[in-house]
Amino acid sequence: MWASCRCLRALRHWSYERRETALCALSLLLVCVLSACAFVLPAALLLPLAGLNGLLVIHGLLRRGSIWGVLKLGLVQLSITLSLYLILYGVEHLAQGAVVVARIILATIPGWWLCITAAPERIGEVLSAFLPTKWAFVVAASLSLLPYMADEIREIYQIQCLRGARITPKALRNPKNWSELVYCVLFPVLIQLLKLSRQMAVAAQSRHFGLAQRPTHWHSPRDKND
Repeated sequence: MWASCRCLRALRHWSYERRETALCALSLLLVCVLSACAFVLPAALLLPLAGLNGLLVIHGLLRRGSIWGVLKLGLVQLSITLSLYLILYGVEHLAQGAVVVARIILATIPGWWLCITAAPERIGEVLSAFLPTKWAFVVAASLSLLPYMADEIREIYQIQCLRGARITPKALRNPKNWSELVYCVLFPVLIQLLKLSRQMAVAAQSRHFGLAQRPTHWHSPRDKND
């Protein structure tokens, strides 16, 4: 009797894990389809696609995600793109530049939603079904680092502003200060990213990652609490 109860509990646990993996696989497929549609659909169909992306944004916000990073990226991309279109093509082509930025934002939102709703270990498990294990680990680890790197960029930017760097939004209106943004923010972020990648590689190597032919995938207890 006790053994049968243990088997039933194990079956329920296995079913839950398989269900979470299947949902993650469907989420990955949805993200790929929506991101591809953002670039291949005609401009007339971008409005329905924006509605679908709006549903993803609402769901991500309900999961306590922050959309401010995507909005800031969109504003920066919009200002740069419209400036280039204005210089190269004139005022009559600004609408085309706005459509280009809209496509980029619509392609970014599904990935943001995936990072909010799917655990990195689930993404790695799904990707390892059709990718080499090391490649799946790299992709899953990169997705898990996005929120951390966003915080790092924000912290580095604030520190450099306190030091007097001319990288405030008002100062960046002058193209002469764009190089200072590269030296003060982008280069330190790149160095921090390389350092973090090295630490992750050492941690994976110390756990003998890649030696087993059929690696196991950790199912975090926090998945059930979500």
